[in-house]
Amino acid sequence: MKGKWKGLLFGPAGVPHSAAKRSTEEGIKQVANLDLDCMELEFVQGVRMKPELARRVNDLRKKLGIELTVHAPYFINLNTKEPEKFRKSIERILDSARIGYLAGAKSVTFHAAFYQKDEPQKVYERVKAALEEILETLDKEGIEIDIRPETTGKPTQFGTLEEILKLSEEFKGRVYPCVDFAHLHARSVGKENTYEEFIRSLELIEDYLGREGLENMHIHISGIAYGPKGERNHLNLEESDMQYRELIQAFIDKDIKGCVVSESPNLEGDAIMLKKLYHEFRNK
Repeated sequence: MKGKWKGLLFGPAGVPHSAAKRSTEEGIKQVANLDLDCMELEFVQGVRMKPELARRVNDLRKKLGIELTVHAPYFINLNTKEPEKFRKSIERILDSARIGYLAGAKSVTFHAAFYQKDEPQKVYERVKAALEEILETLDKEGIEIDIRPETTGKPTQFGTLEEILKLSEEFKGRVYPCVDFAHLHARSVGKENTYEEFIRSLELIEDYLGREGLENMHIHISGIAYGPKGERNHLNLEESDMQYRELIQAFIDKDIKGCVVSESPNLEGDAIMLKKLYHEFRNK
């Protein structure tokens, strides 16, 4: 396990809008200025960070006390039938892990696959085999970073909470879930949005992974627009139906630790609001 978290940390998905420049280093500085705790490195359009920059980023984030996570490129499908696309999917995850590790990130997440009309169990087995290869390669290279398939927002995508937890159980201590609560809400077309449902999801994580699972969380939160086919687009929390106050209370009641990443359009605004709510509710 790479990630041992100091508590529950809050930060933006990518460089804050208010940063002086659109650079990773300026983003980390602004995260610290805003009294936030973490930032996600967004490699979603490709892994373009060079090793030299990644090492500088690690030095800076250690100096400022900021934790990092990574989001790998969107162009990943471990269930593709095209060998070249499959190899590229594997390499995108590996490259994200390599650069993330150099930058001091604890966790790398990705959208693992599409069902493409295949039986979910067959897709599960293909994803599992790909993860075995990824972990074997990272072991050989001495790279220690948590590998986290993400819960997804559309029924066409592999990534129910149960699927991700089953993988995590099989690769215990190596693979963990990235739980996107907005995706769970959109995928269920409006469910998964009450205190009781949030608690049930957290208890499911504990059932599969024990307390370790709740003390090593990588979470995405935003508002979300959805329809019959699931996720449409992200929204600011206050402009959505996401019951984020109840979600924060569930985090407190289950005493979770890890990194909460705001994927709302206003990024740092919602991250700041969530952190304030968390500490306000805890101090009641």
